[in-house]
Amino acid sequence: MGILNGIDNEVWDPATDPMIEYKLVDDVVQFKAENKKVICEIAGLDPSLPLFGFIGRLVLEKGAEFIAGIVDTWLSHHKNANFVILGTGDKSIESALEAVAKRHPKHVACMLAYNEAMSHKIYAGADFLLMPSRVEPCGLNQMFAMRYGTLPIVRTTGGLKDSVKDISEPGGVGIRFDYMNFDQMMHAIWRAFEMYQHKEYLHHCVKEAMALNYSWDASAQTYKDIYTEVLK
Repeated sequence: MGILNGIDNEVWDPATDPMIEYKLVDDVVQFKAENKKVICEIAGLDPSLPLFGFIGRLVLEKGAEFIAGIVDTWLSHHKNANFVILGTGDKSIESALEAVAKRHPKHVACMLAYNEAMSHKIYAGADFLLMPSRVEPCGLNQMFAMRYGTLPIVRTTGGLKDSVKDISEPGGVGIRFDYMNFDQMMHAIWRAFEMYQHKEYLHHCVKEAMALNYSWDASAQTYKDIYTEVLK
């Protein structure tokens, strides 16, 4: 039996986070819209388009080598989405992402850095988070994302499988794909784009995602329940 890690809900609190400009009061839709404007202004992107983010190490384990090709292919056919990438890693992956950003400067922002404050801004402002990981024993980024109302697009592996339900399932708020290949990843982005067109449903999923509890308190309670059962 595996138990997921948890996140610190005091550090990752959209109502008090000092690293984001607009705090959550009571209107989730406004919270997302205002923070999206902030990150899009920083990145030079149009906030009216769906915003896909990637935050993390640009390495094979994270499936990062697929991102440049997927983004370039999408934007070569459609100018209807934006992408912001934050991270460092393999130099060949970094170079490929920089090249895509130069080809599509109005739709791609490539930030080759580790920047915690910027990651908080992306979690608060993006519509979707890309996590095409090859391996992910637990994963925390998807939890941070859902805490801030950003819907995760993940490969069905490890902790991503355990923490992200696909929108085709009851209570699902994310998008999952099974295999590490270009077509499945592209289809996942297409599903997210279609979802974005149905704002009422999108906002429903955002609210549901933010209501999920992946805190350490929840993980600790799971441990406690298991030990209690074993000791009976």
